[in-house]
Amino acid sequence: MKKLKSLWELFYTFFGIGLFTFGGGYAMISIIEDKCVEKKKWITHDEMMDITVIAESTPGPVAINLATYVGYKKAGFWGATLATLGVVLPSFIIIFAISCFFDNFLEIKLVADAFKGIKIGVGFLIVNAAMTMIKKMKKNAFNISVAAVTFCLMVCVNIFSLRISTVVVMICAALLSLSLFLFRDIKGKGESEK
Repeated sequence: MKKLKSLWELFYTFFGIGLFTFGGGYAMISIIEDKCVEKKKWITHDEMMDITVIAESTPGPVAINLATYVGYKKAGFWGATLATLGVVLPSFIIIFAISCFFDNFLEIKLVADAFKGIKIGVGFLIVNAAMTMIKKMKKNAFNISVAAVTFCLMVCVNIFSLRISTVVVMICAALLSLSLFLFRDIKGKGESEK
C-alpha cells in the first residue's frame, strides 16, 4: 500500500509539472528542483545538478530524463515509468486535443496574446534554473573560468548567428575537466613519491 501511494505521488507530481510548465525541459528544471529537492526531498541539490548535466548529455528531452531518474531513485523501475509517463502525458493530451479541435489554434487572438506572456515566463524559468546551478557550483578558478568562457561563447554564438551545438560545448568542458583531474592526479602521485 505504501509503495502504491509512493508511485501515485510520483505520477501526480510529475503530471502537475508537465501540465503547468510551458517552454520545454529547460523551463521545467527549476520546477522539478523546487518540487523534488526543496519540497519533497526526494533528491539532494548535488544530485539535481549531476542529473541535469547527465540529462542534457543523453538523448531525449531534459525533463523526461530528469523525471526518469527521480522516479527510479524514489521507487525503482515502476517509479521511473510512472514519473516519465506523468511528465509526458499532459503535453500529449493537450497537443492531441489541439490537433483534433482547432485548425488554426495560434491564430486565435486570445491564445496568441497568452503565448506572448508565456514566452517571458519561460525565459525567466530558464534563467532561474541557470542561476540556481551557478549558486550551487563549487567556486574555484577552473569552474568559474569554464562557466565564464562558455557564457561568452554562447553570447557570441547568438550575436553572430553561429551554429555551435551545446553538446560540443559540454564535451569540451568535460574534456577540460578530465584533463585537469588527470593532471592533478599525476602531479599528486609524483609529489607523494618524493
